[in-house]
Amino acid sequence: MTEAMKKLQDKVGVGADGHFGKNTAKAIAQHYELSNERAAHLMGQASHESGHWRHTRENLNYSADSMMRVWPSRFPDLASCEGYSRNPTALANKVYGGRMGNDANTNEGALFSGKGYLMITGKNNYRAFSSDMGLPEIMTDPDLVAEDYAFDTAMWFFNKNKLFDIADDGVNDETILKITRRVNGGTHGLTDRTGETKKIYEWLNA
Repeated sequence: MTEAMKKLQDKVGVGADGHFGKNTAKAIAQHYELSNERAAHLMGQASHESGHWRHTRENLNYSADSMMRVWPSRFPDLASCEGYSRNPTALANKVYGGRMGNDANTNEGALFSGKGYLMITGKNNYRAFSSDMGLPEIMTDPDLVAEDYAFDTAMWFFNKNKLFDIADDGVNDETILKITRRVNGGTHGLTDRTGETKKIYEWLNA
């Protein structure tokens, strides 16, 4: 697991071994005063987005083939991938520059690439989190999102997008699908998201 998980465990008052399990899930729900339903949906989505709590930074170390599959309009052929494949910083600036509040002519695409357990992305989102939480240092040190505020950004995202209101409908396939579409923009990873959400819900109710 990651240092981010150990910091989260310290914050919620459970043994900081860096491994997410039943006791950590219960401690998170209690610390953040979340109902079992809200906690299960939040942690289920966060688990999937972070590769089961292993990653708090978006992996942009793409091969040319992967780039052409994920961004076919930006990378229509091998020649267009030159300089970007296996070059995460250059790729982030290419695909995120000039979007989501990022300046197209600076390193902001890479600086404000996906971080945290829900991988918030783009300067606009970082600025909104920074402002809402009273953390101006986020804008000068975006890595804090990955290191110190990985779970807090996930909480913030759910609050900001009213996903907790949807979570109140219960832990079932229909509700998980609705929340997945809001988090992902589609249904990528739905089977894993469903499995994680239901497993955590069982833990919380045990």
